[in-house]
Amino acid sequence: MHDRIKKIILEEDHAYEAKSVILCVGANPRPLKIEGEAKYRGRGVSYCATCDGAFFKGKKISVIGGGNSAIQEAIFLTKFAEVVYVVHRRDELRAEKIIQERAFSNPKIKFIWNSVAEKIDGTDTVNTLFLKDVKTGETSKIDVEGIFIYVGYNPNTEFLKGLVRLDENNYIITDDKMCTSVPGIFAAGDVRADAIKQIARAVGDGATAAISAEKYIEENF
Repeated sequence: MHDRIKKIILEEDHAYEAKSVILCVGANPRPLKIEGEAKYRGRGVSYCATCDGAFFKGKKISVIGGGNSAIQEAIFLTKFAEVVYVVHRRDELRAEKIIQERAFSNPKIKFIWNSVAEKIDGTDTVNTLFLKDVKTGETSKIDVEGIFIYVGYNPNTEFLKGLVRLDENNYIITDDKMCTSVPGIFAAGDVRADAIKQIARAVGDGATAAISAEKYIEENF
């Protein structure tokens, strides 16, 4: 990749050559890796409130997490749900203050502090979330029909280690023109360090990266 002509090799052993490359490989929601999570994915377990929220109209649901994404999505889900239980492993949220205030003032949102999810159960779909208090060790359960998990993301950059500069969480470091540490390689969207995970922002990143890539080719070939 440090050569002037970049070579991309796919899993099927197909290879492509390019004068410039834009990396838009994204990031996947980080799973809890607890019992029942994989089994009920798509049957009550979700990682996207905007995708699945409307399926839970009038139902009791849970959001797991305490950051901006978790709390913003909890607020969004109150448009549909009867009640939204926010489960957080600490006794205070990590979300920005203004987002916290909106959540605390919403009567549909109930907080369960100092707790972690231990197991997800149900029949054909989810009906129970088992919890553990991290301070007392006590276990409990809540009856919910939907569980939305927001405990971070894993960038799809394993294949880039040692190639472009990554931050401590393996996101690609770029400048404001989407340039990576390797000339001719650019990155856009959720895979970038400090990226705001919104479609509009990813589209903007892509446009900027395309302009930068075009300029790079014009100046170097």
